[in-house]
Amino acid sequence: MECFDNSNIQGTNPVASCVVFRNGRPSKKDYRKFKIKTVIGANDYASMKEVVNRRYSRMLAEAPDDIPQLIVIDGGKGQLEFAWQALCELGLSDKVTVIGLAKRLEEVIRVGDPYPLFIDRNSQALKLLQQIRDEAHRFGITFHRDLRSKSALHSALTDIKGVGKQTEERLLLHYGSVARIADADPADLAAFVGPTLAARILETLKA
Repeated sequence: MECFDNSNIQGTNPVASCVVFRNGRPSKKDYRKFKIKTVIGANDYASMKEVVNRRYSRMLAEAPDDIPQLIVIDGGKGQLEFAWQALCELGLSDKVTVIGLAKRLEEVIRVGDPYPLFIDRNSQALKLLQQIRDEAHRFGITFHRDLRSKSALHSALTDIKGVGKQTEERLLLHYGSVARIADADPADLAAFVGPTLAARILETLKA
């Protein structure tokens, strides 16, 4: 089983995750994360199609025997339809089963079926689907937060006049974090980048 989830907040750093369960248990070494490359802004449908296409086009080329028996899409009819389009384009439509799992009512959505399937909430089948869906969401959110933190960290330094990429890397290597740079001794920082730039960095980071 594999499950896909998209993650973005207000369209920033859109990413997706794919988690893999083997014999009903997480296989973390097989997890994959994706930065969305071809979609502009927060478009869950197109993003889902992109990552499903990327995942299985690569798998067909490198490990065709690993194509999963079941693919779970975190989302409703739209996300499922675009994932299905990607599978059809790859020639996998008759080789895999793909379903959508909508969060609000835990509806199982199937391709071509206008009526959602409601599984007994106490059944092990639904609990397994919820587990893989929640794991995909957790993995995707963690990746998204890491990217946002890195973006914020880099912009805090590179927006300062006189701090280029090389200076930024040297500062982070030397001090370990932006917070430590902000708390650095002015004389120590001045010895590292010069007094004028040191004063500008401290003034900006402490503003």
